[in-house]
Amino acid sequence: MREKIAELTEASLMGGGEERIARQHAAGKLTARERLALLLDEGSFSELDRLVTHRCHDFGMESQRIPGDGVVTGFGRIDGRPVAVFAQDFTVFGGSLSEAHAEKICKVMDLALKFGIPVIGLNDSGGARIQEGVVSLGGYADIFLRNTLCSGVIPQISAILGPCAGGAVYSPAITDFIFMARGTSYMFVTGPEVIRTVTHEEVTMEKLGGADVHARVSGVAHFVRDSEQEVLSAIRQLVGFLPLNNAGDPPTKATQDPPNREDPALDSVVPEDPEKPYDIKAIIRSVADDGEFFEVHEHFARNIVVGFIRLAGRPTGVVANQPMHLAGVLDIDASVKGARFVRFCDAFNIPLLILEDVPGFLPGVAQEHGGIIKHGAKLLYALAEATVPKVTVITRKAYGGAYCVMGSKHIRTDFNFAYPTAEIAVMGPQGAVNILYRRELEQAQDPDALRRALVQQYTEKFANPLVAAERGFVDAVIEPRSTRPLIIQSFALAWGKRDWMPAKKHGNIPL
Repeated sequence: MREKIAELTEASLMGGGEERIARQHAAGKLTARERLALLLDEGSFSELDRLVTHRCHDFGMESQRIPGDGVVTGFGRIDGRPVAVFAQDFTVFGGSLSEAHAEKICKVMDLALKFGIPVIGLNDSGGARIQEGVVSLGGYADIFLRNTLCSGVIPQISAILGPCAGGAVYSPAITDFIFMARGTSYMFVTGPEVIRTVTHEEVTMEKLGGADVHARVSGVAHFVRDSEQEVLSAIRQLVGFLPLNNAGDPPTKATQDPPNREDPALDSVVPEDPEKPYDIKAIIRSVADDGEFFEVHEHFARNIVVGFIRLAGRPTGVVANQPMHLAGVLDIDASVKGARFVRFCDAFNIPLLILEDVPGFLPGVAQEHGGIIKHGAKLLYALAEATVPKVTVITRKAYGGAYCVMGSKHIRTDFNFAYPTAEIAVMGPQGAVNILYRRELEQAQDPDALRRALVQQYTEKFANPLVAAERGFVDAVIEPRSTRPLIIQSFALAWGKRDWMPAKKHGNIPL
């Protein structure tokens, strides 16, 4: 019996055999076990269900049984902290999902939920195993249910490291973060051949569902990297910011960066000309420990920036308008991107820093018909609902409804600060003057001169932080150089906060 077990164990380690492993390498892809070796701390992997095989007896499958059945599952550690993992093996039946394959994934997910540790899935699969019919489809549904039950309880991370088509895309879509590798990762509900048959459109796999398409256009992928090795390294980096579960705190990391460090360069980062752009990431990196910023959704909806930093060693989520793109306006994509990130941080006890420079919501027929009202409300809902510590810094513009949305005092933000350059008003001076003084401008002998004078008058009265500060909507007007020490001090005070929420099953976010 020992010899038999040793033989089966060896077979499981070889997956689909040397020839198929060579084909995997030739396609620029690693094997499932090679991926796990790079993802996990050395020697930490403990495998489950290594000897499981499928139970199909149709289409000659009874003579094709490979131990493991196309997926490697188990537990390991990342920087010493436990994680649950599954890695689909494309060398075994193309990584296709069978009943047994699905059961292995479900088992490790159930244990992860019970133990309160993150789940990381490395997806490389041809989809449902056709030979098993509805049984394989049921396996996908079993996984989808567990993705949903785990959501908000344990972090779920997906890496797409090969094809991911049809129903297979919905498991990653429910998880918290999706990684893709350029040149080898693809996601689509229907592939190019089906599209060609049904709609007569000609499209390649890359242009339909490649990594850059989903990172830049659809927003499905949160991270894109040039190689599998870089993807796996980035996952390790992401896990370092996350708690094991929703009952724990994010892990702290020692830093030599003084919490009271000021940065005089910030005093001039916001231009005097309110129409001139600047890079909000300069402020993010300035306040972050050691200048480290792990950006999420970097290539999608670039008018808003989200990601993770550490402040005095503690992970913090950042949501910031980006004046370098579309002047930092909120549009449909930016609102959805921001709302999703905020809800993740709130679910996992990660405090939120909001850096605000927003001229409003993007106008236009396409935005209105696309549902900017509904989608913009998602970001408002997410920030109002969030009970983690929240600190907002208004660096320049805070106009109209967008002022309310971006972490205003009115939606339970704990501390609100403003730079002296802040402009807090219903709208910009030019627009306000055109509305308030329309008749006077129409009747003026020199309307341009009058407009300039009225704009100056409106600017002095409203386009500054004083009115908001007088009413307590802004807690303090601060010098930019002191941003880091003030927000670290604020988060330290707010760390043990308790916000009251009405008893309910769940809210009805405007989806």
